[in-house]
Amino acid sequence: MDEGEQQPLGERERRVLALERRGFSGPGAKERVIREELGLAPVRYYQLLNALLDDPRALAADPVTVNRLRRVRESRRGER
Repeated sequence: MDEGEQQPLGERERRVLALERRGFSGPGAKERVIREELGLAPVRYYQLLNALLDDPRALAADPVTVNRLRRVRESRRGER
């Protein structure tokens, strides 16, 4: 692999982005899916998701989702 090339997103990273594209109804539904489908604790999931939002590979793979989540993150930071 050349120096300028990047590794593609891994399976787990792609699954995290796919989960973020889904809609969830009711409290706790998303956390239940995180545990059942990804086998992750919600805290770990959100750590991975936050890191993905800063990963150029994630932006290239799913720009609509990543940009939407970046806007949400920035607005929450502004509220603090």
